[in-house]
Amino acid sequence: MENHMDQQQMFMPQHDDAYSMPVQSEHHDYYNMVQQQQDERQPQLERRIRELERQNEQQTRELTRLSQEINRINREINRINQEISRLNRNDEQHTRRIQRLNQRLRAVENRLNIPYVGTDF
Repeated sequence: MENHMDQQQMFMPQHDDAYSMPVQSEHHDYYNMVQQQQDERQPQLERRIRELERQNEQQTRELTRLSQEINRINREINRINQEISRLNRNDEQHTRRIQRLNQRLRAVENRLNIPYVGTDF
């Protein structure tokens, strides 16, 4: 049995100080070093955050202004389109009126036996 235990111990890892877990003070020193680095960077990070927030506010104001300008331009485009539609309706009405007047003129010319003379304007 004793021989069996020796064989088991032979395959078990041997504890060497080089591979042992860091002692509490080493861990504490590492933590303090990391904390110090973070503390040193904190003012830089806060400045950067303030700068990014300021840029974000500027961009938000600019986007709001652009959006309002786009809305104003779209309203103007709609007003112009309505005016174009109104003018097109007027043009169609005038075209129909001119066509009716031309038909009446030709009817009168035919009754009076006046030959039609086309003119190029």
